[in-house]
Amino acid sequence: MLMSIGDLSHALVDRLLDPDAKRRLEQLPRDNLNEYGYDPFGFSPDFFRYALAVGQYFYKYYFRVETHGCENIPAGRALLVANHGGQLPFDAAMVIGAVFLSAPQPRVVRAMVERWASTLPFVSYFFSRVGQIVGDPDSCRRLLAADEAVLVFPEGTRGINKLWSQRYQLKEFSRGFMRMALGSGAPVVPTAVIGAEEQALALFDLKPLARLLGMPALPITPTLLPLPLPTKYRIYFGKALRFSGDEDEDDAAIDRKVQQVVVQVQKLIELGLRERAGRIFS
Repeated sequence: MLMSIGDLSHALVDRLLDPDAKRRLEQLPRDNLNEYGYDPFGFSPDFFRYALAVGQYFYKYYFRVETHGCENIPAGRALLVANHGGQLPFDAAMVIGAVFLSAPQPRVVRAMVERWASTLPFVSYFFSRVGQIVGDPDSCRRLLAADEAVLVFPEGTRGINKLWSQRYQLKEFSRGFMRMALGSGAPVVPTAVIGAEEQALALFDLKPLARLLGMPALPITPTLLPLPLPTKYRIYFGKALRFSGDEDEDDAAIDRKVQQVVVQVQKLIELGLRERAGRIFS
């Protein structure tokens, strides 16, 4: 009997996934799924299985990700706050891979996606099915209330579009994540990603054309292509920080708390750069 397309694709994915990845997939909770296999945020473990088959290749063989401090990510709600770089969001994908494939207990981190990405064909559908959500306060509150781990990049597009001369220099952090942490009681996990800021060397930014196309930026790289270079990733998760106070505090009070996170992320970046010792591809 001929196999259906679905059976063939499932068999192919089953061959691509290694035994540990399969075991971790089986550990994902399914008691919060509806009759169609989706959780309240649109995440589908079955769809994630297909994405993982591709993501696992990038994680293990293309970027050869090395992780440090996964044990610092607490169970339950948490905000992972990271530096951003590399034009395309491979850094987010690799942080998600690190927590799923390397943490003691696998879980799917929910990344806050830039709003403009949801305007691209099929992108918003894909992101929701693999657990990622357009970044707005209501979405973040709901995820944290459900005890999810949420990944945020407070530099926003300012970080992902850094020029080569600005690599690993943190841009201003927005305050929103800190207000979310205070309102939800979620600990903040400082996170540093080393490698993403060399994967696509931005020489300059064609801002006029970016505005015309409705994009936040249009960095130009030496290859003129969006494909990343095979830099080696090193991801560091620091000790969780817990903050007290009110989410409606004035901006000055929030800024002081945000700066504490900035300092810890910068320290992790400096640690990663020292340990890398100039070895970008190894």
